[in-house]
Amino acid sequence: MSAAAPRPTPGTTPTTTPLNPEPELLVTTPFRGIVPPVLTPLTTEGEVDVASLERLVDHLVTEGVHGLFVLGSTGEVAYLTDAQRDVVVRTVVRAAAGRVPVMGGAIDLTTARVVEQAKALVAGGVDAVVATAPVYALNDLDEIERHLRAVAAAVGVPLFAYDIPVRVRTKLPADLLVRLGTEGVLAGVKDSSGDDVGFRRLVAANAAAGSPLALFTGHEVVVDGMLLLGADGVVPGLANVDAGGYVRLWDLAQAGKWDDARVEQDRIAALFEIVFQARGRSGDAAGVGAFKVAAQRQGLIATETLAFPVEPLADDVAARVEEITRAAGLLRG
Repeated sequence: MSAAAPRPTPGTTPTTTPLNPEPELLVTTPFRGIVPPVLTPLTTEGEVDVASLERLVDHLVTEGVHGLFVLGSTGEVAYLTDAQRDVVVRTVVRAAAGRVPVMGGAIDLTTARVVEQAKALVAGGVDAVVATAPVYALNDLDEIERHLRAVAAAVGVPLFAYDIPVRVRTKLPADLLVRLGTEGVLAGVKDSSGDDVGFRRLVAANAAAGSPLALFTGHEVVVDGMLLLGADGVVPGLANVDAGGYVRLWDLAQAGKWDDARVEQDRIAALFEIVFQARGRSGDAAGVGAFKVAAQRQGLIATETLAFPVEPLADDVAARVEEITRAAGLLRG
């Protein structure tokens, strides 16, 4: 898609010799396309609802997504115990059954804890690890670089940097990411910064350097624009509700049918209004809560339960979410 210099296949190891001392990562799985950050369905008692999670995963794969991202913000990873995280990972990997690659979030307070989470993800069968900077330790950029190198050295699967400054305070600079991509430390970036100018600069820098980074945007309502400028994929939380719509958008973009892609993106943007219905609630409640209401109404998950102490959306808010979802043609009856 990019008009810049040819790039290696996204998500694969560069042919140049890595400059870092860590073992070379043998990355062979291409990561691209629509990769939903999977919701974590919960029972009313707050435990992982395995049956609902299996049903949701099968639905997403059947709808044609190109991968799954488990234990991200949409999956309420910060609220889950280690035991619950393990149940989620193993359930998703089992339900995916090799049909699409599974990426897993290693998100924790410090490098040592992130490494532990990353190793647990690999033991659970993920195809790639997605790691943020530490979420409590106050690290500068040099320390964050050492952090990412340490996580990469600890696992034998591709590592994606998760750029989400709203959660970790630090925006990962493009030069750092591209350099780590060129050296074989990183296989890609999940950009949830909301900084579309920064993302465009990252795409341009990546292409100019001949870096193999696979670049994913998490910005749900400008996917057509991000694909036009050269994104390799999308990680949209709303795909839990309308995976088929995002797959259609991807297919239209790949075919160069940009006018049709914009029409589909506009339809998806109208559906995204569900996240704005819970005015005054936390971001976790408003966004994930809306996704869970819509998924429950679709019969994909059994309850709207959010991780404690977050309360489900109020009845009037849930009714508005249902109305918008119905207007999008995503509910039967």
